[in-house]
Amino acid sequence: MTSSPRTTRSAAIWTLAGLVLLTLNLRAAITGVPPLLGELQDTFGLTGVEVSVLTTLPELCLGVFSALAPLLARRIGTEAAITAALLVITAGLLLRVVPAQTALFSGTVLAAAGMATGNVLVPAVIKRGFPDRVGPLTGLSMMLLSVGGAAGAGLAVPLDHLGGWRPALAAWAVPALVAALVWGPLALRARTHRPERAAADAAPSADAPSAAAGRPRTPTGTSPDAPSGAAAEQGSLLRSPLAWAVMVFMGMTSLMFYTLTAWLPEIMHDHGFTPATAGMMNSVIIVIGIPLGFVVPVVAARMRDQRPLVLGAVALMAVGLVGLLLAPRAGWVWTAVFGVATGSAFPIALTLLSLRSPDGAVTARLSGMAQSGGYLLAASGPLTFGVLRSVTGGWEASIWLLLLLVVPELVCGLLAARPGFVRPGPPAPDGPEESRPEPAPVSARSTESDRAR
Repeated sequence: MTSSPRTTRSAAIWTLAGLVLLTLNLRAAITGVPPLLGELQDTFGLTGVEVSVLTTLPELCLGVFSALAPLLARRIGTEAAITAALLVITAGLLLRVVPAQTALFSGTVLAAAGMATGNVLVPAVIKRGFPDRVGPLTGLSMMLLSVGGAAGAGLAVPLDHLGGWRPALAAWAVPALVAALVWGPLALRARTHRPERAAADAAPSADAPSAAAGRPRTPTGTSPDAPSGAAAEQGSLLRSPLAWAVMVFMGMTSLMFYTLTAWLPEIMHDHGFTPATAGMMNSVIIVIGIPLGFVVPVVAARMRDQRPLVLGAVALMAVGLVGLLLAPRAGWVWTAVFGVATGSAFPIALTLLSLRSPDGAVTARLSGMAQSGGYLLAASGPLTFGVLRSVTGGWEASIWLLLLLVVPELVCGLLAARPGFVRPGPPAPDGPEESRPEPAPVSARSTESDRAR
């Protein structure tokens, strides 16, 4: 059997280096803008509405462009799609330094489009290239996402003091370009091996019944009766109830995080905390999530059933929201609870993208569906929360809304965490419902081998 390029040690090391650089570049372009909003508003003469649009654009773009990433990867290859995404991020960051409102907004859209593509393809790279290391590498990716986001926010003001808003916005184009230069050779190499990879993914592995013979073992938390590569490629994930459960769970976890980080400082300030202290609570939530982002995926990948983790994370969110309603003065306690809840739930959701997919191709499609729908769902959270606050004049109705949304988060999370794989439905509208695929025909060679054993 032709050896897959993923088994080459040097390629694995190069891919791992590319993965590290990619994940470091998927947040900084977003988190580096809020600290500079005042200066940008004065420089470009932005109205309050335009500032709101500028801060909302990234989330909307993450939702819209995530759906296109799997299509791009299938057309030109995963490595080439990642290279293109990093180049788009670089171009968007450089475009934002042009002193024109159009350039500022267009550059933000470009950068967010590139980040959306990278977000979707990270789980696919891990699943295909490192199927036995899904947990640790997903955890590493989560941790690096947080580190990159924190660095973007933390370095924005110092860079602004050193050279103004232009270098503060453009500085992250350098690591994005470096990452693109690392992924470029991987894209060229994948292009030469693409026919071999396609054949290896599509063919049943009768010649390789064990990991020792060249086939990776089934990761913990998945099922040994997964559809083969060719079968899994057919049909639409929109017909898979499991795929919908993963998408809604990811959307709800993201909605909780974005809504809390957007409004928690205001809530705490209204209950007697100083603005500096209230703002510090947001930082604590993010800091708590950094180690959990590494630990939780490792634990989840080692479990056959991730439902206990989902139940624990969602229960903590409910406890925090009830506490915020009944005893808002204990703000630091609920901040810690929210940090553990959000810092656990999103890594679980991201890990499920790999654990519920039989191969890297389906992982990319599931990731695109879940992140596209999930980010669009999450983008509605802060806005709806704020509207309720304005209509009612208090925070209680808005917090009760989040408590109600805990219910679909829990239900979909439990459904998504059950062992198994997504099974794309048939493309024909009159096709049968989602079902277990027929076993692959056993070749004569495989039968003779079994008899010999």
